Amino acid sequence: MNWLTNFVRPKLQAIVGKKEIPDNLWETCPNCNQMLLKRILQKNFYVCTSCDHHLRIFAKDRIELIFGGNYEIIKTPEIKSDPLKFKDKKKYSDRLKSSQKKHNRHDSLIVATGLIEDKRIVIAVFDFNFMGGSMGMAAGESILEAVSFAKKNKCPLVIICSSGGARMQEGILALMQMPRTIIGINSLAKNKIPYISILTDPTTGGVSASFAMLGDIVIAEKGAIIGFAGSRVIEETIKEKLPQNFQKSEYLLDKGMVDLVVHRKDLKKTLFRVVSLFSSNLK
Repeated sequence: MNWLTNFVRPKLQAIVGKKEIPDNLWETCPNCNQMLLKRILQKNFYVCTSCDHHLRIFAKDRIELIFGGNYEIIKTPEIKSDPLKFKDKKKYSDRLKSSQKKHNRHDSLIVATGLIEDKRIVIAVFDFNFMGGSMGMAAGESILEAVSFAKKNKCPLVIICSSGGARMQEGILALMQMPRTIIGINSLAKNKIPYISILTDPTTGGVSASFAMLGDIVIAEKGAIIGFAGSRVIEETIKEKLPQNFQKSEYLLDKGMVDLVVHRKDLKKTLFRVVSLFSSNLK
């Protein structure tokens, strides 16, 4: 039980009135259950001031952490929604429209370009808040659009992953985005264009099994869950207990699966340093 949530806030609301203490002023850390004031959390890069847990954030917040307010959104192709006319408890088309209305965009990926110091990059950012950051046809097309922009403008491509994997409602059409994006990423190497992959919490399923692990440099945020299947599924399959912190960034770094584990407050600085190392190849 969190005494701030269950005791202090209701008492304050009873005294001064609920309207004077909006619920959206506070965020609860999913790791330590500490109540965090949102404006302080924002200043701290959405990292818990109590336990240093990196909270999941919206794609636009990630873009602004990298570029500040100086960036340009790149228009990506809009594809036909619900190609399979999928329905479970609810129509896929209705789920998609609901997410589009809530987040005011077409799908789970945003592509933008801007400067880090004096270095231009193009960045594709998954938003886990949009249907679990799942990769369907629209996300696949967006990645290929980012690849095309990087080649045309001779600038590095950065993909920030936060995804549960391929979008099940699009079936084989979503799975086809795995080889399509891999082909696109491989074309960057042929043109000597750097590709930097940033893995955040979570990076799983078909995203981790395709372009996410193909970066010339693979960076992971501190404490991120990275893998293909969930740890519970793996344990039930192999009938063994997995090592502590299995699938966490630090474990993957120790096993050589990622190149760097970076705290969110250091991400922009680290990204600039990495891009600078590659800059001579772009001249």
